Amino acid sequence: MDSKTLSKAAVSVAFLALALPAFAQTGAATTTSSASMSQTSKIACVGAAVRTREQSLGAAMSTFTQAQNAAYSARATALTEAYTQTTTSSVRVSVKAAWSTFTSSIKGARSAWQTARDSAWKTYRTAAVDCKAPVGTGDSMNAMSEASGK
Repeated sequence: MDSKTLSKAAVSVAFLALALPAFAQTGAATTTSSASMSQTSKIACVGAAVRTREQSLGAAMSTFTQAQNAAYSARATALTEAYTQTTTSSVRVSVKAAWSTFTSSIKGARSAWQTARDSAWKTYRTAAVDCKAPVGTGDSMNAMSEASGK
């Protein structure tokens, strides 16, 4: 080998020794960046699912409390009317009807709330799974803290 060939070989080896680690670092940074971008979008996806769930739960709770308030108001009106009766038997019948209607209304409100609550959580869980987010980014473990409506 002549000196020109050895010089070219030495320059090539030096270039590879210096350039390859730099290329490897650039490639690793790009991979990490795209992986974190993917993870970021997955976490954002779960965030959107949580937001939708919370809006559904909020609307359902508003409906539930309005129905309960209406039941109490109707009961108060019916009981007030019952005690304007002049006979014991008519008071008893009216009171019984007021409480029966109240109980039915409360049960219906509770049932509607529980159905809406369960639906919101089921929809959330399905959406969260579809997001394929990393373990620990969801909050399904807190579902037991939800108001039961009892």
